[in-house]
Amino acid sequence: MSTARITLDRDFTIGPVPRRLFGSFVEHMGRCVYTGIYEPGHPEADEKGYRQDVLKLVKELGATVVRYPGGNFVSGYNWEDGVGPVEGRPRRLDGAWHTIETNAFGLHEFVDWSKEAGVEVMEAINLGTRGVDAARELVEYANHPGGTALSDRRIANGAKDPFDIKLWCLGNELDGPWQIGHKTADEYGRLAQEAGKAMRFVDPSIELVAVGSSNSGMPTFGEWEHTVLSHAYDEVDYMSMHAYYQEHDGDALSFLASAVDMDYFIESVVATCDAVRAKRKATKHINLSFDEWNVWYQRGLDTDDQPHNVSKGWVEHPRLIEDAYNVTDAVVVGTLLNSLLRHGDRVSIANQAQLVNVIAPIRSEENGPAWRQSIFWPFARTAELAKGQILRTAVTSDRVDTPQFGDADLVDVSSTYDEEAGRVALFLANRGLDESADVSIDLRGFTASRVTRAEVLQIPEGGTRKSANTESEQDAVGLAPLDGVTLDGSSARLTLPALSWAVVELEVAKA
Repeated sequence: MSTARITLDRDFTIGPVPRRLFGSFVEHMGRCVYTGIYEPGHPEADEKGYRQDVLKLVKELGATVVRYPGGNFVSGYNWEDGVGPVEGRPRRLDGAWHTIETNAFGLHEFVDWSKEAGVEVMEAINLGTRGVDAARELVEYANHPGGTALSDRRIANGAKDPFDIKLWCLGNELDGPWQIGHKTADEYGRLAQEAGKAMRFVDPSIELVAVGSSNSGMPTFGEWEHTVLSHAYDEVDYMSMHAYYQEHDGDALSFLASAVDMDYFIESVVATCDAVRAKRKATKHINLSFDEWNVWYQRGLDTDDQPHNVSKGWVEHPRLIEDAYNVTDAVVVGTLLNSLLRHGDRVSIANQAQLVNVIAPIRSEENGPAWRQSIFWPFARTAELAKGQILRTAVTSDRVDTPQFGDADLVDVSSTYDEEAGRVALFLANRGLDESADVSIDLRGFTASRVTRAEVLQIPEGGTRKSANTESEQDAVGLAPLDGVTLDGSSARLTLPALSWAVVELEVAKA
């Protein structure tokens, strides 16, 4: 059996848990909006067309902030197309995903849906084909109380009160040649600077996210962030990050160590932001918005059971990248959440991409059911229980050697301390494919009195690491009780099954 020792100390904290860390993403792509969150005529839809079965799962997932409307989609999107009477809205070609956008769902519908879902809106603006004027006009339309042409237009369209959107993304992935309106770092940095300035002239209270590298493998990674911030440092509050992971050629060990790469990515962007801060002798810190992350099988999408990246024809809401997530994927997602938590002092916002159907924790079928994918569970439990302060974790673990990321801890962990509730929560993953792990936990400064929660996601009986939830078997992979957690005052002990993710919550008193 493998072993790991985890040490926590009440006085050694990283910072408070950012509630925006548990964000999600709704893009006008595939079936995320249409037949996902919105399907008029569905048996579970309300009078506004919002699917209540999906909405119930969104609330259970615990998402706190949702980015909208893209994504690649936003770089060719005119926000005006999605406001006003639905029957008068134009049908458009969406070049990003080669589909037809009906605009039956737009800003008003999303803001209204977000209120029902209990999530904060994170609005993205088009800096691909549009610029400063469209950016400031959208802020005026959304946030100004009234008495101007644009704010009065919002009122006439049915929203008397301002939307009061605080979080704004200054475009999307404009470093990428695939992006409509692709720009150099200098071009984008100047545009972000001027758009951000104009937006803040309209509403000084907003928070702005600058586009960062689309991934750490981009040839301009590092240089892009430095150049953009050299222009826009004073105007923005966050630098965005995007990363997707998948298993390549059966290399499960590297896939399971994906969080090692996420750690590196985060720490590299923090270093770049702080280098610009030092050069400018600035007082404020730029924090990070990891506003797209997930497991995404971007290769091998041409098989019968994996849709293509883009639609073959100009059709409405085709099936796009509807990955079916398995046990291995869920364990990886749990470790990615751990990485985000461990860097919660600088990663203030994170959005798992996407919410429904499109590489999502929730699946739905048109005129059919909605269900939880395997990756739903680590997100939901971490969002529910990660409260208070993030604890620094010292881990001494057996190691696993991976071809892609070098060696990594066999047992991955993050932890939090909710002083008000008197709870310590640990989120653990066993990356080992074959062996259980004996885990001892040293609770310095705490006395544990009882286990209030102990659950594990693992390979189901009779299943494999590729077992997944489907429309016909919606509960094949889920959480089960983790038996055998023992306490001895300031220590705890447990066994993690091979290839598993677990959450353990302890009731504690200060020692």
